[in-house]
Amino acid sequence: MTTQTILPVDSVALRALSESKNEPAWLAEQRQAALELAGSLELPKLEKTKIERWNISAYGQYKAATAISLEEAPETIHSLIREEEDGTLLIQRNSGVVYSNLSKDLADQGVIFMDLETAVREHEDLVKKHLHTAVKSDEHQLAALHSAIWNGGVFLYVPRNVVLDKPVQAILLSDDGTAAFAPHILIIADTNSEVTYVDNYVSGQLGAEVSHIGVAEVFVKAGAKVRFATVHQFGDQVTDVSFRRAVVENDGSIEWIVGEMNTGNTASDTLSVLKGNGSTSDQKTIAVGAGSQKLNYTTQAKHFGKSSSSQMITRAVMREEATAIINGITKIEKGATKADGQQTERVLMLSPKARGDANPILLIDEDDVTAGHAASVGQVNQEQIFYLMSRGISRTDAERLIIYGFLAPVISDIPLKELQDQLQSLVERKLGQ
Repeated sequence: MTTQTILPVDSVALRALSESKNEPAWLAEQRQAALELAGSLELPKLEKTKIERWNISAYGQYKAATAISLEEAPETIHSLIREEEDGTLLIQRNSGVVYSNLSKDLADQGVIFMDLETAVREHEDLVKKHLHTAVKSDEHQLAALHSAIWNGGVFLYVPRNVVLDKPVQAILLSDDGTAAFAPHILIIADTNSEVTYVDNYVSGQLGAEVSHIGVAEVFVKAGAKVRFATVHQFGDQVTDVSFRRAVVENDGSIEWIVGEMNTGNTASDTLSVLKGNGSTSDQKTIAVGAGSQKLNYTTQAKHFGKSSSSQMITRAVMREEATAIINGITKIEKGATKADGQQTERVLMLSPKARGDANPILLIDEDDVTAGHAASVGQVNQEQIFYLMSRGISRTDAERLIIYGFLAPVISDIPLKELQDQLQSLVERKLGQ
């Protein structure tokens, strides 16, 4: 039995919107097909989470964006703009990109960095070949809806043998509760290239509830290295559901750094498809839940290539009445000999009413492999608190030290100092310190 769905836009309005944006025919038809799918597909199945009870239908309406200068950027995001005056930066505000800049140095090397809506027209062959091929429209209802209504977005292409020594940055802001906000991230790292991409998802004074259904697709060609860092810090009026996928070819490498710092209900699914021989994936996730938040985080690695390796580390802190479901899934396919998959999930609960559930899963279809997992869920150790208090440290400071010690193995391993500092500050804010 399918789920009854009230679609946020009808076929006629969606086609008119495509025409107003001058989208190519193939994209307009792709949107139409996805909208039709959305009316028949089920919602995604989340472990021990009834997502149908969440507010995932507050999509709003498309509102055309107006370009701004960097000086006109909203106060909400000023502290996140880290690049120099000529730096590479993109800002999406609600339904569209309002600022985009690519440094001359990167442009001269053939790097492409722009909003996805423009890239569809100016780099059609690259976009058409990859768009919606890692996260397919027919996966479930939310994937289909996103494929139909995505707006703004980020397109990043790094040519063969080009190595970027500075991060490429995007800021994605929702501050109008009536405006549709559905950015799509598409990254292609060509053979033997290297890039670090950093984005921040932020909300302002919305005045209404907002549903963010986001998708990121990353294609790592042979020998390429991609570091993808993302921090979500939406307010409690935003329900955030994100799907991230990387497809990694021979000797390619993907590193995910995910900071889940929202204050509303959140679900995310981050998957590395290790398609090539010698491909690698490293996923680091930290999360802090508070209030009555419902959280569901899934990290996955699927091994197809020989001698492929994956590492997944998730650490979550739950306070007050927050609940978290942490899923780690390592799948080693038949033929992926010499593959190695390791994962660790740990949840620390700061309140008797907080709940955490860690679910490590190994699915192995090949004999000549190594794989392992570790998981733990527990309360703050009172003996450690009493010990610290006996040394003259207050209970509040003692708990804070224990929490920071719990998260430190992940935060300290993040290779971007500015991102370390940002996550540390967000952890302090969420813990009320």
